[in-house]
Formats: sequence, C-alpha cells, structure tokens
Amino acid sequence: MEYVLETAGLYKRYRHFKALDGLTMRVPKGAIYGLVGRNGAGKTTLIRLICGLQAPTGGHYVLYGRKHTDRDIDRSRRRMGAVVETPSIYLDMSAADNLKQQYRVLGLPSFEGIGELLELVGLENAGKKKARHFSLGMKQRLGIAVALAGDPDFLVLDEPVNGLDPQGIIEIRELILRLNREKQITVLISSHILDELSRLATHYGFIDAGRMVKEMSAQALEAACRKCVRLTVTDANALARVLDGMGAEYKILDSETADVYQKIPVSRLTAALEAEGCELLDMRERDESLESYFVSLVGGGSRG
Repeated sequence: MEYVLETAGLYKRYRHFKALDGLTMRVPKGAIYGLVGRNGAGKTTLIRLICGLQAPTGGHYVLYGRKHTDRDIDRSRRRMGAVVETPSIYLDMSAADNLKQQYRVLGLPSFEGIGELLELVGLENAGKKKARHFSLGMKQRLGIAVALAGDPDFLVLDEPVNGLDPQGIIEIRELILRLNREKQITVLISSHILDELSRLATHYGFIDAGRMVKEMSAQALEAACRKCVRLTVTDANALARVLDGMGAEYKILDSETADVYQKIPVSRLTAALEAEGCELLDMRERDESLESYFVSLVGGGSRG
C-alpha cells in the first residue's frame, strides 16, 4: 500500500508539556483519514508539524516519500493544502479576490481556474460580497478553496465542521466526499465530532495524550461496532454447537459470552441450549457507536 504521510516516533514538547509522545501513523493514498481525539490530544500539533509550521522535538515524518529533514521537502509540501484551526482568508476581500491573492502567493502564472474552484466549493454566486459577511459555512468552504489553489492532491483539515449548523455540516461533508471521489484527493481530517466523521472516513487513527492508540480501516471499525446480541451462557462451547446448527454468524468472546450478529428466536435457542445441558443467563442487544468505541479505547474523562 502506498502512503501519502508516515510518521515514526514523533515527539513535540513545549517546555514541560508533551504534546506528541512518540506518535506513529500512516495515511494511505486515496483515503479519507479521520484523526480522532479529544481536545488537547495532539491533533492540531500534528497538523502544524506536517504543514511545516513547527518542527518536531524528536522522531520524523515522511511526506510523499521525502523525510521532513530532506532539503527538498518543500516539493512534497507543494502537493498539500491545509486549513489549520481557522480558514486563512481575507475578510475584506471577496471570494474571488481571496483566491487571486493566494494564486499570487503561490506564484501561479494566471488566474485561470478560479471560477471552476469557486463552483467546486459552491461559492460561484458569492459575487463581490466580502468574506466578513459570509456565513461560517461559507468561510469554511472559502478556506478549503484557498487550500485547493495550486491543485494539491493531499488536503489537511483541522476540525472542518466545528461550530457549523446542520446545513453547513452537510455542505462540507459533500464537498469532502466530492474532492476525494472525483478529484482523487487524499484527505486528513481531525475531529472530535465522531458521528459526522463516521459518515466520511475510510480509515481512522485514534489519538490520546499525544500517542496513537489504534489505527484501523472503516471496515474494521464497522465490524468492531456492529449491532449484535450478546449472550451469556454457562458453556460457550455448547452455545457454539447450537449456533453452528442454526447457521448463525457469531463470535465467542470467552468461556461464557458470545456476540451473535443476527436475530434468533429465543424459544428455539433456549430449547437447543437445554438439550446441550447449557443455560442462557443473559441476552441483550448491543450497538456500539464510534464515540463509545473511542471511549473504550482511551478511557473516560477529559484532558481539555
């Protein structure tokens, strides 16, 4: 598998505070990678490092095959666009003028493509309206348009739906999906709004206290969070024989517990278990959300 970004034992300290503590992660090419963590977990610090806004205290990262200490790392960074913390826009300029200014900063030879970019983010009708009069969602979409100037194929978004109303969230979601599917742009999104992230991400990295707790694909996460019925019995081996006989899909968790991934008639189940000399002790539905899965990984509480 080809990776756009890889980090290895990445550290970042601010005096006595350790923002990143040996973080290792890999973002596959073509992915929408959801970086999941509480406020203060190290998400923004990581993004600031890979964008070159700060330098790591230890460890390294590789961006498009170039180590961050390589002399030509800027060639890799030109393939990135980012919205870090808040959109980088000029409030006294229109959407088109904001993009013209970014084109000048990047040294692009003409303003060709600005109209297409505005249409892509849904701001083609913004006209001469100044950005200060935009809604929060429009500002966020303009910030993404500015990040897309220069035609990057890796987009980094720091909490892109934070503070948006439901319509604004839908617009950003649809834009991200379109960029990924139609433009083949790899996207790294940091967020603590886990329900929204679950509608987008193809891969996840769960970060806590500056460490990567777990990386997994969306398919693996879906399997871990599947709706099921958890059965507690006196003999899981007997339960397995009964479930095999019923053709049920299940997973044995320990000597007394199993998760069953389909509906089974209770009376039929209890009768079959009784014939095996096994008793059904408890039966309850279980549907773990992304949020509850994250809490199970990192524990409860808050680190601010």
